[in-house]
Parts: sequence; C-alpha cells; structure tokens
Amino acid sequence: MSHTASNPSPPQLDYEAWRDQLQRMCGRYNPEGIERNAFEGWVRPVDVCGFTVLDTGCNAGRVERSFRDARLDGADHYFVLFPVRGQSLLIQNDQTTRLTAGDVVLVDTARPVTFFADNNNEPWRNVALNLPRDTLAAHLGFEPQGGLSRRSGTPGGHLLFELIRSADTEGEPASPSADPYMQLAVYDLVGALFAPSEQSSVSRHSDKLFARIHTVIRENLADPDFGPSEVASKAGISLRYLQKLFTQRGSTCGQFIYSLRLDQAERLIQRREFLHVDQPLSEIAYACGFRDYTHFARKFRYRFGRAPGAHSVRNDGADK
Repeated sequence: MSHTASNPSPPQLDYEAWRDQLQRMCGRYNPEGIERNAFEGWVRPVDVCGFTVLDTGCNAGRVERSFRDARLDGADHYFVLFPVRGQSLLIQNDQTTRLTAGDVVLVDTARPVTFFADNNNEPWRNVALNLPRDTLAAHLGFEPQGGLSRRSGTPGGHLLFELIRSADTEGEPASPSADPYMQLAVYDLVGALFAPSEQSSVSRHSDKLFARIHTVIRENLADPDFGPSEVASKAGISLRYLQKLFTQRGSTCGQFIYSLRLDQAERLIQRREFLHVDQPLSEIAYACGFRDYTHFARKFRYRFGRAPGAHSVRNDGADK
C-alpha cells in the first residue's frame, strides 16, 4: 500500500485530531512519550471489499489502549495489523511480539494493547484491516486470541496484504457484487493465518469438538426450535460443558447461533440481489431459522446497520 499520485499522502494531524479520528473509526488509542506540540500523525481510511482498512502512523514512542478504553468503547472487532515502516513491540494478552515490515499480528479491540515504536525519530506506519468479531468467529468456528502473530514470508499474510494493497491502488473500484465473495476469501486467509495451534492434546480435543459443534449448528440453522439444548444433545455433551466451550471463546451458544443465522441471511440476500430473483425476504428469514419477520428485521438492522432489503431495487415492504 503506497501513497501515489492518484493516492496522495493523507494530511498530517495533531495530537488531538489523531486521537479523535481514531476514536470515531475504531476506538480510543492514546499516544504517549512525546510532547503534544511535537506530535505528527495521520489516519487514512480505505474501503477494501466492503471492509474498512486504516492506514495509520505517527511519531509517538508508545500508543496505549487501556481496559477502561476498551470498556468505554464497547468495540467488538479485530484488527489484522501489518507493520509497513519501522520496528515495534506489541503487547496484548500477556504476549510480547516484536514486529517488523512484512509481519502480521491479530489485535483484539476488546482487550488492552500497548504498541511501542523502536525509533522515536521516524514515524512508524501500520495498515490495519477491521473485521467484526461475530462474523469472524462464525466463519472460522473459533474465536482467535489477540496478540497472535506470524512472521514475514507467511503465504497467507503475503496474499492478504497484496489483496489490500491492490484494492487501494487500483484506479477502478471492484464491483460491489463481488464483495461477498472477496470477503469470504479474506476470512479464509485470516483463518489460515491464525488457526489454533496444536499445543496440547487437551486444546486439540477442544478445538475439534468446537469445530464439530459448529458443523452441527450449520446443519440445523433452518430449525427455529434448534437451540443450545439441541446442540448439546446432538454433540453428545452436557449443556453445561457446551456453554463452557463458548465462554472460553468469549461468546454464548445462543449468540453464536444468531450470528450464523444472520450471516446466512445476509449471504442469501446478497445472492437474491445479484441474481435479480423475486424471493421474498420473509422466505429468507424463515429459511434461516427465524419465525417472525419483524424480529428478524430488527436483529438484521442491529447487526448490519441497515434494513434487510435496503440495497434492493424492489419495494421490500411489499416483498415480505
């Protein structure tokens, strides 16, 4: 990702403007270790396949996000972060990771994080891909831990960064109808990068069991009566142990089922619009396990920030 003639360098921001712009886009991050009148930085948002990517940098020696910041923001997403210039140290979840250009690290915005720049005399620069937590966890079948990193040269990291870079530098934006397919590719690359490591037989068993639970839920999404008790029964485990598995991953089984149903509905709605078919939105809602269209529409709007038929050329009120 480079600043070219068609993609000029973003304007420099002072201390307060940098903090305010980051807070509006992704949460509270506080530059430290530099006098405010000497601070320089930038924040440049880019749309990549329907995701927000932030090109950020500054000359602060440290940037910190506290427990209080995370609690006040209520942020619920990850950043896949690529260092582009400068060496740095990132600390999250008691993991200390030294980063250089070409590396990639997963940052959990719901947890405190501290970023140290090695060279205070030269601004550092990162590119960060914003991914919603529920959608990422639903796609991967697990909730990854912030602070995980992969070194330069990892194929998945290289492909993901090249996808971001090319989307930013191309003259013509990709067709919006291609975004859902590209988003699936992005999630697959993130999964390839940050799949759980096989550190012990216990973790392997837990991960395999959770993957099986994920499959069980996907196979029964259309049944509106299918809930945590039915999941536990089909997986052959107790309801208490089922909930423990989800608690360890920062969620609940009920939330996970809702997340998968809404993701499936979004995919079907995208397909409906792409193919210009006249499938009623209520039919999609019922196929994804919702009994009531009004309840579905409310959940959908809360999750995606728009009504189910907001991008349709048809009259969706009559299409129910």
